[in-house]
Amino acid sequence: MTTATKSATHSAAIEQPVVDTGSSVASLLRPAFVLLALFSVLTGLLYPALVTGIAQVVFPRQANGSLIREGDQVVGSALIGQPFDAPQYVWSRPSATAPHAYNAGASTGTNQGPLNPALKDAVAARVAALRAADPDNQAPVPVDLVTASGSGLDPHITPAAAHYQAGRVARARGLSVEQVNTLIDQHTEGRTFGLLGEPRVNVLLLNRALDQAAKGM
Repeated sequence: MTTATKSATHSAAIEQPVVDTGSSVASLLRPAFVLLALFSVLTGLLYPALVTGIAQVVFPRQANGSLIREGDQVVGSALIGQPFDAPQYVWSRPSATAPHAYNAGASTGTNQGPLNPALKDAVAARVAALRAADPDNQAPVPVDLVTASGSGLDPHITPAAAHYQAGRVARARGLSVEQVNTLIDQHTEGRTFGLLGEPRVNVLLLNRALDQAAKGM
């Protein structure tokens, strides 16, 4: 290597800038922390506050859980089913939640497939219970009265399932079957927006109406 080459190499090495590692890392972290703080405020505070405020103004009942009250007492929610087993009430569909039916803190289905013998046995037992509660009713049992919903919290049954129980409820309450069927028809909800879902009956709302009808006798 010639003297000129050595001199050029030495000069290039001397002229290389010294990088301040600490300053470089700080310049990268500063905008990251600023953006974190900014979006934490926007998405964690301002946006939820805005959505909550709009919900409370536009549809306060739904925003607060669609609670059903009798006076000052909350008796349930229109969104979560309740179990009924007394003969004077329309029964809900089965629930697979634990440790008790319609446990909103443990939403689940049975996870039993159509070939599972446990499902067949459970359905047979439910059919037998419905037949025992109303021996004179020989109509086919609607499927939603003997199978649990996917969530275990479904507050609705089909109109067919409600009408199936009309005779038993009428006898237990001293009402006519026509009166019970009329209340069922009055509490049948249509498809959402006329397109989505199927007609359905909210069991809790219907049973409250049946209680009110009995009080008015």
